[in-house]
Amino acid sequence: MTGHLSWLEAGVIGAVQGVSELFPVSSLGHSVLIPALVGGSWQRDLNVSSPESPYLAFIVGLHVATAIALIVYFWRDWKRLVAGLVTSIVRREVRTGDQRLAWLLVLATIPVGLVGLIGEHFLRTHLARPVPTAIFLGLNGLVLLGAEQLRRRDARVDSEYVDERESGAESDARLATVPTGQGVLIGSAQILALASGISRSGVTTVAGMLRGLSREDAARFSFLLATPVILAAGALKLGDLTGPLGDGIRPQVLFGSLLSGVGAYLSVRFLTRYLANRSLCPFGVYCLVAAAGSLVWFAVR
Repeated sequence: MTGHLSWLEAGVIGAVQGVSELFPVSSLGHSVLIPALVGGSWQRDLNVSSPESPYLAFIVGLHVATAIALIVYFWRDWKRLVAGLVTSIVRREVRTGDQRLAWLLVLATIPVGLVGLIGEHFLRTHLARPVPTAIFLGLNGLVLLGAEQLRRRDARVDSEYVDERESGAESDARLATVPTGQGVLIGSAQILALASGISRSGVTTVAGMLRGLSREDAARFSFLLATPVILAAGALKLGDLTGPLGDGIRPQVLFGSLLSGVGAYLSVRFLTRYLANRSLCPFGVYCLVAAAGSLVWFAVR
């Protein structure tokens, strides 16, 4: 079966995916809701909940592009962390901050990896539908707003770093002190993002904040965690893109992936600065408005 994906569809979804993957507003949620809101051929062509969907092959390409953008942006940091992991294995030691943080990222990624392998198909085919997605997007907004409300009770955590201009290594030195159990718990929050409408970056940032991290450090940990998860998810599904599901749409996939990669790079560049001293509340309000508007539109259409 040859899929269909117009250049306009590929461009719009690719650009939105790149931005919304790292903003705490759920990229998968937008990939489900936008076609449903537009309707017509968009709704027919861009149905991610279909068991054998060419649109899924397209989403795979976008995820790989997003992961590459994250690797490029955090290139110096990943060189340092990978070197720490390699030296830790070779020397059979965990002594430096880089070694410890590298292992923390590995361990914190395992839970979502296992759940994704086992339950991704079921969750996608049953929950990646417009109405459940809109509901989850609204819940995502409530989580963001609730976290900021709780955070105001202990504003000193963020104010400690608000005026500092520091390197990633300095932030990573603090993250390396996070207890292993807490780090795994923060990483496990990504499991919630397997439901479309729940943001991976949003729930992990909130989990980090609630475990005592500054908003900036929580966001950085979230971005570092996202890189291997997004890349692995894309790599495991790459066969969909090279196989029959990718027939007829590969040029559009490349176009959308380019826009997605650029959008992701610009997003992470913006967010690493924005979240140093600004609230998640605007994103929470956006999620609530988008969710309510979508539900109303589905009800009256």
